[in-house]
Amino acid sequence: MTSIQGCAVATVTATPTPVRASKARAAARAVRSHGVHRAARGTTTTRAMPVGEPVVCEQHFLRLDDFTKEELWALIERAASEKKRLQSGDRSFKPFAGKTMAMIFAKQSLRTRVSFETGFKLLGGSAIYLGPDDISIGKREATKDISRVLSRYNDIIMARLFSHNDIEELAHNASVPVINGLTDYNHPCQILADALTIYECLGKLEGIKIVYVGDGNNIVHSWLNLARVIPMHFVCACPEEYTPDEKTLEEARAAGISTIEISHDPDEAVKGADVIYSDVWASMGQKHEAEQRKRDFQGFQVDGDMMRATPNAIFMHCLPAERGLECTDEVLEADYSVVFQQAENRMHAQNAVMLKLLNC
Repeated sequence: MTSIQGCAVATVTATPTPVRASKARAAARAVRSHGVHRAARGTTTTRAMPVGEPVVCEQHFLRLDDFTKEELWALIERAASEKKRLQSGDRSFKPFAGKTMAMIFAKQSLRTRVSFETGFKLLGGSAIYLGPDDISIGKREATKDISRVLSRYNDIIMARLFSHNDIEELAHNASVPVINGLTDYNHPCQILADALTIYECLGKLEGIKIVYVGDGNNIVHSWLNLARVIPMHFVCACPEEYTPDEKTLEEARAAGISTIEISHDPDEAVKGADVIYSDVWASMGQKHEAEQRKRDFQGFQVDGDMMRATPNAIFMHCLPAERGLECTDEVLEADYSVVFQQAENRMHAQNAVMLKLLNC
């Protein structure tokens, strides 16, 4: 008897002649004691027999403050190293050969899907796309069941979801690493890529002033998570009705690592900024609020005048952008805009995460 992913596999041989009752009882005892069943002579088959639940994996990438400062810097450095290797044309490093990744998408995606799928393939593996209509996570089938099934087929799982509870339940029940590709609560892969981008552009990350202008959304929550670990001055400039999650804000302040501010005056907030960051006013799942949000966010557009008032700042946006709303076309196309460098760095940052989780 051999074992495959938590299941014993029994070799089965069968005979075409009738088996007497005594022999049948003996065969049944053999099945119970050895997992062997004799059916037809000359025919050998296999049958998977469960031998217990797989060990639950404890190594995931769900939020940035799950990691130490040293671990996060190691990820940034590994991402920079992998980026340099790939840009040199070196495609020889294939640590994921023979490995597969399941990618669960409850939301549409450009950067997340392409960066993960391309990155995993460049490292030798194969990625499987599961779109919104393929499994309907939490609806057609329990999330914990999906996690257990995919863990038996794949080496790693990535999920881009609405509910943060779903990503936590996936991880809690998985026997392979789970990566948070985005939830309505946070977006750790994006902010890790942003940290790499800032380091490339400014030569440092610690101690800089980052001003986010817009909705206190999942991007802000991940910046607040990072500010619990790496010291910085982070300001969220938003309308009063759109402040970030209170608990996340309190945790970031209580950590005592960074200076954290909430402002309702963007022009005042951006003074002395090293980075000005923007995102859409209405995220996926909020499009029915778009017209109301346009009215609520008047005065929070990042335009050329705002950037000229902070001449040393770079402009960042996680994309997709609604040009002419949260930021102008002039800003997106300016020399100080690093939005496409950010987009590229998604792949390199995620490659570093996957290499860490798969111990490569």
